[in-house]
Amino acid sequence: MSTLTTTALVRPHPEARLLNRPAVIEYKHMRFLVSDAPADSNLPLYITEFEKHRSRNVVRVCDPTYGTAALDKLGIKVFDWPFGDGEGPPPHVIRDWLHLVDSVFGKDEGQQPTETIAIHCVAGLGRAPLLVAIALIEAGLTPEESIARVREKRRGALNAKQAKFIMDYKPKKSRKSKCTIL
Repeated sequence: MSTLTTTALVRPHPEARLLNRPAVIEYKHMRFLVSDAPADSNLPLYITEFEKHRSRNVVRVCDPTYGTAALDKLGIKVFDWPFGDGEGPPPHVIRDWLHLVDSVFGKDEGQQPTETIAIHCVAGLGRAPLLVAIALIEAGLTPEESIARVREKRRGALNAKQAKFIMDYKPKKSRKSKCTIL
């Protein structure tokens, strides 16, 4: 049996832990699980995290480092949207990401999230946090607030080029004005 098929059948040892713990980032009705990239050898540990946080969707924004058969068997969908390390995402990745965020969390900002979108890049410090920051901006945070929220939960996240991308990002959704002109 190959590693990919046995992974779905193997559960990690109860004492086994991930070296780099995934970070949960919440805002309003959204919850994200940001991590580094799993490998076939430690995928069962990540599956445990995905199940613990009710992640039915995993977004992979780097080249594949693991097979998806075990996730498929559990009904966890993997979206492959790779883009360059240290770069901003191309428009089609932003579009697809925001569509997924809207389809998972809906528009009701008053409700508590019932599931989590898991997202990872190689180290979990650049591409994945960048897309989460974009979702936070779309939900109403300023670029500065989104960077602070991500870095509070994922220390070392976002290099200078990515932070600039976020600062220059223009939300796709129109914001409700809090000002009234009389």
